[in-house]
Amino acid sequence: MKKDTLLSISERTGFSISTVSRVLSGKGPSYRISQKTIDYITGVARSCNYTPDLIAQSLRTRRTNTIGLTVPNIDNPFFSTLAAVIINQFKSQGYNILLSDTMENESNEMQAINSFVSRKVDGIIAVPVGSSPSYLEEIAHNVPVVLIDRYFENTTLPYVCTDNYSGGYIATEYLIDRGYRNILAIQGVQTSMPNRERLRGFVQAARDHQGAGVVERTAGDSFSVDNGYREAYLALTSDNKPDAIFAFSTTILLGVIKAVKELKLKVPDDIALISFDNNRFLDYLDPAITRIEQPLNTIGKLATDNLVRLIENDDAGDDASRTMTEHQDSSQILIRPTLIEGRSC
Repeated sequence: MKKDTLLSISERTGFSISTVSRVLSGKGPSYRISQKTIDYITGVARSCNYTPDLIAQSLRTRRTNTIGLTVPNIDNPFFSTLAAVIINQFKSQGYNILLSDTMENESNEMQAINSFVSRKVDGIIAVPVGSSPSYLEEIAHNVPVVLIDRYFENTTLPYVCTDNYSGGYIATEYLIDRGYRNILAIQGVQTSMPNRERLRGFVQAARDHQGAGVVERTAGDSFSVDNGYREAYLALTSDNKPDAIFAFSTTILLGVIKAVKELKLKVPDDIALISFDNNRFLDYLDPAITRIEQPLNTIGKLATDNLVRLIENDDAGDDASRTMTEHQDSSQILIRPTLIEGRSC
């Protein structure tokens, strides 16, 4: 039986080959093709078991319509949500995603990136785990790379991240304004850019209010439940108990809550809690947790748009490194987070 082609489906539906191609490649919405037309064309294609010749398509366009995505820990609710946002954004533009969990390990990250390149991905979105941008910058000369959530200082790589310094400052000042003076920050991976910036905001806010008797303390070394539990338990059973704890992630927060429950303390009567990152379940805790929300949908859309623009520029024959430099100012973006009030302070 003769295989159906774009031409035969065009003849069956009465729509042009270009319209059929855009619909079946998943790009109908971006070309403002009506949903009714999309549904009709995909229905006809499905009924005749049409399958695109992906190999021929990639040879013709030099594109695989595939994006590589790395995250440091898919078990972390923040990174699983971030990955879902990125995947949905790219799916809506007709791209498939190769996802790799680097487990906060630079060697794993390099292996993942090399695998992406060997599979000829069109671009890469990375939450970097290393201390230097040099390897990713080298890769970006051949494959467009956009960083998300974390970035490097003085890099040519585009990035879209939360302004973590502002988030750290906002959370700390919120506690201070409510009368808390002995504040413990439980941090995550100390070398990661978000952690360093949250810590910088925390310290600066505390020092800006030293005249009011504010004392800042820092403990911890990973974005994990165990870290939150261990550091909170040690602090709350010490002779110098904090009156407020600032958890640098929801995973750390869960460990803190476990310690608080075990010690039969009440929030906020005995200890105030505030967390970085938002998650719907935080509203269902008793009491609901005050937290700093990162605008994940905005971050995901901007990162997706930046990478697609770089891919399309590459297709037009632009040199990747030149393109990144030209767009550096407009594609290195920090977005200010917002505070969501619960009843934990």
